[in-house]
Amino acid sequence: MRLTRRARPLAGPSLVSMIDVLMIMLIFFMVTSTFLNLRMMPLARPGTQTAMAPEPPSEPGAARATPLLVRLDADGSAHLRGRPLDAAALRAEVAAAPERQVVILPSARAPLQALVSLTETLRAAGVRRLAVIRPEGAP
Repeated sequence: MRLTRRARPLAGPSLVSMIDVLMIMLIFFMVTSTFLNLRMMPLARPGTQTAMAPEPPSEPGAARATPLLVRLDADGSAHLRGRPLDAAALRAEVAAAPERQVVILPSARAPLQALVSLTETLRAAGVRRLAVIRPEGAP
């Protein structure tokens, strides 16, 4: 009597574990990646034009005014053109041209409340175009 064994079917690689690993890697890279590395955050109220929308020049051939840069130090003091200003002086300085764009550059160690107070002061002065630049080394 001759007994023959059945031939084993060839086992292919299992794709389930490879798919699991790929899904885990996909989730890892999605969570750890930065989708947009914006250096500036426009601030606008709902229902108004965006803060960074370009404004047309007042007359043909006229150049647009350069934005005002307000630095916010770690101690919460605001500086405009290298001069430290309190809220009233800053409001008076900016109220002369409220249509100009104002860019705030906070220090990485500036308190958040100082940034909020500065934006409220600028909004009270009539500034409509306001942006905050993320400082270097900030998370």
